[in-house]
Amino acid sequence: MLQVTELGNRLKEARLAKNLSLDDLQAITKIQKRYLVGIEEGNYASMPGNFYVRAFIKQYAEALNLNPDEIFETYKNEIPASHNDEMHHLSRVQTHKAISEGNSKIFDILPKVIIGVFVIGVASVLYYFISNHAGDNANESVSNDREQVKIEKSDQLEKVKADQTKKQESTATKTDKDTAKTEEETTPIADTPKQELKAVQTQGNTTTYDLKNADKFVIKLVSKGNTWVSIKNGKQKTFFQGTLRKGQTESQKQDLSAENMAVIRVGNAADTDIYVNDQKLEYAIPATANVQNIKIQHVLKNE
Repeated sequence: MLQVTELGNRLKEARLAKNLSLDDLQAITKIQKRYLVGIEEGNYASMPGNFYVRAFIKQYAEALNLNPDEIFETYKNEIPASHNDEMHHLSRVQTHKAISEGNSKIFDILPKVIIGVFVIGVASVLYYFISNHAGDNANESVSNDREQVKIEKSDQLEKVKADQTKKQESTATKTDKDTAKTEEETTPIADTPKQELKAVQTQGNTTTYDLKNADKFVIKLVSKGNTWVSIKNGKQKTFFQGTLRKGQTESQKQDLSAENMAVIRVGNAADTDIYVNDQKLEYAIPATANVQNIKIQHVLKNE
């Protein structure tokens, strides 16, 4: 028989204190019930691996509003170690291999590039000499033609030219006025820049977004099931904290136009929609990662 660990006892007591059954906790965290039982009984052998053990314990603690960092530090002797060091080593090996292959390709291409540059240089020199020689011949031909041509002027011809010039100037003036009028009528009015909401950084379960070209800063959270949420500003002032349930209190709206940052914590991202000025926020981290921290930086228009 498995011996229940101190960590399992603490998590189970916290769950019972909130009047939550294992089925309730499964619905909140999306972790299978048999894994939740394994955590409470200290039976980690039933889980896919150490990474999932640590991830499930973290989600379990966050669902009960416990500090995951404090849990990992207090019960570090009971919780299996992660494989971060092995993953880091593997990443370094793959990076070194990619660099070596890149250098090899560069050395294969380099001789072809040098030959291409040489051919282009020779072609440029030939074009320069041919162009100059052709230009000299053309200038000599034009000069000879000018010397041979003689123009005889008449008063009648000059009068006809003057009339034609006058008509052309009148027509050109009218055309310019019509063109200016048309351009004035068709010049579009500059559109107001559209609101831009863009993810700029993701680290762990935290994603930071920039909000630009917004006239206001209104946050709305809508639950499609059962989820715990909180809304704070950049100075950790709490505007709302609690549970949203579909069919009951299923949404929460806060106007943060006077703030330059909103910090939103979601306990069940799969069942929670976030709207910023009626624009739906797209989760940068898949919504299957239930517990997420969303930071929205409100970039003012005059900044």
